[in-house]
Amino acid sequence: MPIVPVAELKNYAGKALGCSEWLTIDQDRINLFAEATGDFQFIHVDPEKAAKTPFGSTIAHGFLSLSLIPKLMEDLFIVPEGLKMVVNYGLDSVRFIQPVKVNSRVRLNVSIAEVTEKKPGQWLIKAIATLEIEGQEKPAYVAEPLSLCFV
Repeated sequence: MPIVPVAELKNYAGKALGCSEWLTIDQDRINLFAEATGDFQFIHVDPEKAAKTPFGSTIAHGFLSLSLIPKLMEDLFIVPEGLKMVVNYGLDSVRFIQPVKVNSRVRLNVSIAEVTEKKPGQWLIKAIATLEIEGQEKPAYVAEPLSLCFV
């Protein structure tokens, strides 16, 4: 994570941070997510049934792809100098645009939308996170994750 002097944090509003490395979403990852969440809908875990759907294969859970935000943006996301901790503050919005088919490669394109000092020593950073699917024109989703940084 790039470390930014607190006095410069607000200068990052409106700036693109770049893209993560590509990550393959394989069936093992999808199955593990199904086990962790109890969501065993056939479209995610049954390749034979899923092949008969308009998608033609299994697809990742929307929340699986969304849960990748922290990992995929860890090398891009800015944090204030003197950071003690950062916590997930939620999401302002999420729009799932198209599914992530099994064995697709995805990456996260990140920019900073807003930087707000909530209290002295607490900075709320709102990002725009777009999960791109290799070879696809439309992304899997566009989300606005919120991170609360404590310095």
